Amino acid sequence: MTSTISTAKTSAAVLADKISSRVARVGVVGLGYVGLPLAVEFAEAGFEVTGIDLSESKTGQLNAGNSYIGDVPTRTVAELVNNGRLRATTDFSVISELDTVNICVPTPLRKTKDPDMSYIVSACEEIAKYLHPGMLVILESTTYPGTTDELVLPMLEKSGLKCGEDFFLCFSPERVDPGNARFQTRNIPKVVGGTTPACTDLGRLFYSQALETVVPVSSTQVAEMVKLLENTFRMINIGLVNEIAVMCDGMSINVWEVIEAAATKPFGFMPFYPGPGLGGHCIPIDPFYLSWKTKQAGIEARFIELAGYINGQMPHFVVAKIQNALNDVGKPVKGSRIHIFGVSYKRDIDDLRESPALDIMHLLVRRGAQVVYSDPYNPELSIEGETYRAISPELVKEADCAVVVTDHKTFDYRALVENAPLVVDTRNALKGIALDKIVRL
Repeated sequence: MTSTISTAKTSAAVLADKISSRVARVGVVGLGYVGLPLAVEFAEAGFEVTGIDLSESKTGQLNAGNSYIGDVPTRTVAELVNNGRLRATTDFSVISELDTVNICVPTPLRKTKDPDMSYIVSACEEIAKYLHPGMLVILESTTYPGTTDELVLPMLEKSGLKCGEDFFLCFSPERVDPGNARFQTRNIPKVVGGTTPACTDLGRLFYSQALETVVPVSSTQVAEMVKLLENTFRMINIGLVNEIAVMCDGMSINVWEVIEAAATKPFGFMPFYPGPGLGGHCIPIDPFYLSWKTKQAGIEARFIELAGYINGQMPHFVVAKIQNALNDVGKPVKGSRIHIFGVSYKRDIDDLRESPALDIMHLLVRRGAQVVYSDPYNPELSIEGETYRAISPELVKEADCAVVVTDHKTFDYRALVENAPLVVDTRNALKGIALDKIVRL
């Protein structure tokens, strides 16, 4: 079967040759948790890669050979910078020299749960200024189905160039899982869908140069929907198990024991675990892109809205547990010293985006508690304009209550239990330790 690339116009064939011979000049817009690891993978594969970011701090660190992302070793960055494979800039005009550009910018939600497309729009406006024939543009930022063809494509075609003939456009959802030692950018299967078959073929060819597995799909809309299905699946199942946790709490049943026993079934069950709430840029946010889009079609995403509500209530549930635990030992929340262990949204990383710990701390402060925290990955944070600085975990002996919100492996949980007068464990970090002063989610 003849590849679409071989029968397409000259610009596609020329670009395919550049990619295959690894002389294509690769660009990555947005050098965060998604963009930097991607740039490094292509640089390690032998491409000359230019990272573009508005942050002078990021570009400066990168050009100095330093990594600011935990999953990317500084020694790797330094080697690639020194041998000329990787550089960074804040100047978008460099796009005129590039053959491919991956867009890896944030896509947050507004307070009204509507998608904020401003970062994508800004990036595309800059790319459009320097778009030239024989160029491949790939959007990786998570968004609603239709974004690539309905928003990005018209912006790029204003240049007068035609997609599928003069330039090529794809969507490929990022699947980064910060802190995951087993699955990282190189070995996570890469889904890609193009605006035209030629676009898809070029996207597949491009990613196959640096990543282990590429999964082409029939359209950008399918690729966009893939990401939303993945994270909606997780969000809804976490919402379910969080609701089960609340039910079990009301019936004095250990939800962790229930899940552990249920997980012994070899078919038809997949364990999910309750927690203090959802965090990170993906799971708490992505499903609402889908909810917003389906509303435009007159469809109500009931599962998404309900799971979002349940997960959003978990910080309130945790605070209620803390309040009840203090009440049981004759202390009010107001005036009590509450020591939070872990403020990142997940274990062993420094990412604070959408972290439930921030909500829990905010709710406790509003109730008059004296809140302190320990986290080896976050020496400082800000809540409602007030700066908090991490303290030594050993100071838990001065607290009225300790709360395990994020179960970093570096914490000495035995010492925590020995020194804290009362502990609320939201992550089952103290599994196997049976003491009356431990209150579990």
